[in-house]
Amino acid sequence: MVDTGDKAPAFKAPIGGGGNIALKDMKGKKVVLYFYPKDDTPGCTTEAKDFTDLKRKFSANGIAVIGVSKDSVAKHDKFADKHGLRITLASDEDGAICDAYGVWVEKKNYGRTYMGIERSTFLIDGKGKVARVWRKVRVKGHAEAVLAAAKEI
Repeated sequence: MVDTGDKAPAFKAPIGGGGNIALKDMKGKKVVLYFYPKDDTPGCTTEAKDFTDLKRKFSANGIAVIGVSKDSVAKHDKFADKHGLRITLASDEDGAICDAYGVWVEKKNYGRTYMGIERSTFLIDGKGKVARVWRKVRVKGHAEAVLAAAKEI
């Protein structure tokens, strides 16, 4: 499980709109890597919209925001178009990034047990170290809290 002070696990993933994104390409830049369960669901939509609403403030502070789920790039593109999202959405269809960051976990809902993505956020500094971790994220106010923390590192 990745924790504060750890070296952020490297990754490369296809992104919505085409192309790929890799952590090594973000060297010297702060990165908000947030994991969410599924495109176009209520909590995930709210979280993505909140990060989009603050995109200019993140960018002005040299911070990249990347949302990650196991949805395909095609689903990410539909999700972004439908809701006017302007953040980077990375596809982790094989689950390698989720596994590396320890967010693919056993979940329980209405008596049912299943595997899924635990809503989590990792703030990575410009040197590739994890500066802050939020697990079991509650969406309301989260993007603002991440921006405030990112400005401090």
